[in-house]
Amino acid sequence: MSVTINTKNGTVDIENDVISTIVGASTTEIFGVVGMTSKNAVKDNFKTLLRQENYAKGVVISATNNGVDVDIYVIVSFGVKISEVAKNVQERVKFNLENQLGVTANSVNVFVQNVKVVAD
Repeated sequence: MSVTINTKNGTVDIENDVISTIVGASTTEIFGVVGMTSKNAVKDNFKTLLRQENYAKGVVISATNNGVDVDIYVIVSFGVKISEVAKNVQERVKFNLENQLGVTANSVNVFVQNVKVVAD
């Protein structure tokens, strides 16, 4: 699937992998986010961190008529305020999608899949 943007010069199709990469990079920049994990990590009992080239597995994009809905699956660091981390992820993802791709994020849902103790 892809998102289509109509401009005065024509149309631009943006693949979901491109959007997932922007979302993943934006998410991992946030303090308190250790990494991203697969959507099915809890069900499969397989909680591993995704590397940068696999961000698409931790992000689910649903295209709508006037933007996208984004689901992000993250692992956070022990000791951080989860609600603040999630809010910061939502704000950063919305900002980067609109400024880098011109795509409006209708909703950004953050699912905390695990909490990890990180050694200093």
